[in-house]
Amino acid sequence: MTSLKWTNKDVFLPAFERGNRAPSRGSVVLKGQLPGFLTAADMFTRMLKLRLLNAVAPAYFFVATAVTFILHFFLFIPSIFPNPDTSLRSSTTLHTAVFLFLMFNALGNYIMTIKYPAESANDTAIPVCSPHCSDKVDAHYLLNGRHFCKLCKKVIFRRDHHCFFTGNCIGNKNMRYFIMFCIYTSCTCMYSLVLGVAFLTVEYSISFENPLTFLTLLPLSTGYFFMGTISGLQLFLVLMLYVWLGIGLVCAGFCCQQVLLVARGQTWCQMQRGELVENRSPWRANLKNVFGARWILGLILPVQTVDTYSEDTDDLKQD
Repeated sequence: MTSLKWTNKDVFLPAFERGNRAPSRGSVVLKGQLPGFLTAADMFTRMLKLRLLNAVAPAYFFVATAVTFILHFFLFIPSIFPNPDTSLRSSTTLHTAVFLFLMFNALGNYIMTIKYPAESANDTAIPVCSPHCSDKVDAHYLLNGRHFCKLCKKVIFRRDHHCFFTGNCIGNKNMRYFIMFCIYTSCTCMYSLVLGVAFLTVEYSISFENPLTFLTLLPLSTGYFFMGTISGLQLFLVLMLYVWLGIGLVCAGFCCQQVLLVARGQTWCQMQRGELVENRSPWRANLKNVFGARWILGLILPVQTVDTYSEDTDDLKQD
């Protein structure tokens, strides 16, 4: 009978080393025993899911944006401010200007994130994966802060993560636009949520004084819809309230995390690999490198306010 050989040394081997080395003579390798082992079928399935998500997420973003735009101008504003007198006309203009400002910055920074990709200009050929690769399906860690993203099929410099909503990687060149995109997307969703609640209050006399009203609104509306009490439009409006709330909270939380990483001089990929980066620059300098000296202008307009990093800078080789 063949014995199962497993030594104490094997326990402390990295996952990529246990998964890539050949089994010794007389040893038995059981399927699923090696945590770093992925079959070709598993990698193909996971990559297919990621590519599908990379195509669906931008479409979802544009559909949600179009629906929000239509609901605001064709339903919320005409219902909340129905009379064209002077006082309501100024309020209508103010709400329209605020909404257009938020939407313009969200879409503008979205476009800037795509316009300035984080790909490395010095790497044109597909490199060989480093032995220190963390065995991720979507990206391989090379060296000196570079990753090869299998979804983008490019070498990414100072890669933070792959954003499925933009369809590209976030790195040194577009981190500032991505953070502002998250901020204005969160503000747009929260502002739409407020207008949606105001519309339901005015149009259907729903009182939101009790906090439980919003928590029970979706299950009650679903039940009333199947009972034929409310229309499909009313149920759709309730669903959009929860969509805006979810996207707004997620973007706000994700933005806070990214700002904290930027202040530390760290990336999300480094956190995943468990690297503790010795930050040689103060947090103010790290934020200035991302947001630029004209950071106030970048808060109100989706314009370029900072020069991108040079890939040959010595202080970036610590990654």
